[in-house]
Amino acid sequence: MIPVLLNTALASLLLGGMLLPLQAAATLAIPLAAPICTPLLNHSFLRLQDENPQNLCRYSGKVLVIVNTASFCGFTPQYAGLEALHAKFHDKGLVVLGFPSNDFSQETGNNKEIADFCENTFGVKFPMFAKSSVSGKTANPLFRQLAEKTGHPPRWNFHKYVVSRDGREVSSFGSSVDPASSAFLKEIEKKLLAK
Repeated sequence: MIPVLLNTALASLLLGGMLLPLQAAATLAIPLAAPICTPLLNHSFLRLQDENPQNLCRYSGKVLVIVNTASFCGFTPQYAGLEALHAKFHDKGLVVLGFPSNDFSQETGNNKEIADFCENTFGVKFPMFAKSSVSGKTANPLFRQLAEKTGHPPRWNFHKYVVSRDGREVSSFGSSVDPASSAFLKEIEKKLLAK
């Protein structure tokens, strides 16, 4: 909750026209509701670039595209489309989150090598996290929840999930769905318009 100090006129309106002394009005605080962190986002992961922990609750209230990635896959060029999506819709509340994984034997580098590849080859600026497992019994907790919600665990690299602002609705898109495809864009735009 973020306290907001009210001026005397606003305090007077909120209190039904009852004027408060200036000192009391100046210290009146009314909490503003911050977006609630849903169980889906209540996880911390190490950032890819510096391996500092980051809680995903910071993305509460955003529409998310969550994708498992790999550097040596036929779908790796999708990084460019994902970055374009992130840049185009970021101001409207979209965030792309990338999770490198070697589950399909196509991400053999360490975190620094993956970060350098993503930035230098595709200009990736969207948040990326340290390499982890995204499928099966060893999947990280976020991907386990995404698979449970949709019934679709990643079967290959660049499986994409689109998560609503409140974290309740999750859509699943297979690896072959390009980030610029009309069906994918339509789902993102629908979730961006929903409040």
